[in-house]
Amino acid sequence: MSLKRNPQALPNGNNFYETERLILRPMALEDAEFILDLYNRPKFIQFIGDRNLKTISDAEDYIRNRFLPQMERLGYGNYLMLTKEGNHKIGGVGIFEREGLDVVDIGFSLLDEFEGKGYAYEAALKIKSVGMQDFGLKKISAITTKDNFSSQKLIEKLGLKFQKFVTIPNDPEELMYYETE
Repeated sequence: MSLKRNPQALPNGNNFYETERLILRPMALEDAEFILDLYNRPKFIQFIGDRNLKTISDAEDYIRNRFLPQMERLGYGNYLMLTKEGNHKIGGVGIFEREGLDVVDIGFSLLDEFEGKGYAYEAALKIKSVGMQDFGLKKISAITTKDNFSSQKLIEKLGLKFQKFVTIPNDPEELMYYETE
């Protein structure tokens, strides 16, 4: 994996980033209610998968056990998307170590009511830049389902190119694998 750390980056993961319309901050336990909502949306389950979160406590455990350790270890991970106007929690974006992939993976998800407004691209472009410039990542990958055309389009707009079909552990579905060049 290409996981070179940048000594200038804050090791505690308290990195906040801004785009034109968004503030991106590390996911925290206080976001459990939001994660519970987002991860149980029909599109999330269809295109990303059922994370089996049924309660706020499940969502807190997911954040505690999945998001926080990577952020602490690497300095980057999953970020909450907040609108500057209105301070609305609208989605998540991040760079993840994913079992079955050799290259870290960029991912994004939005509440349905905020789709189609360019937020996911704006956030993902910023996080891709942070990963490569601030953390020295040489390559970033992305995976998506064959029927998630909007994600395929966004991934390609980020400059990643389709490479092959892959399967990852505990997921029988064949996924499209993209990578930076």
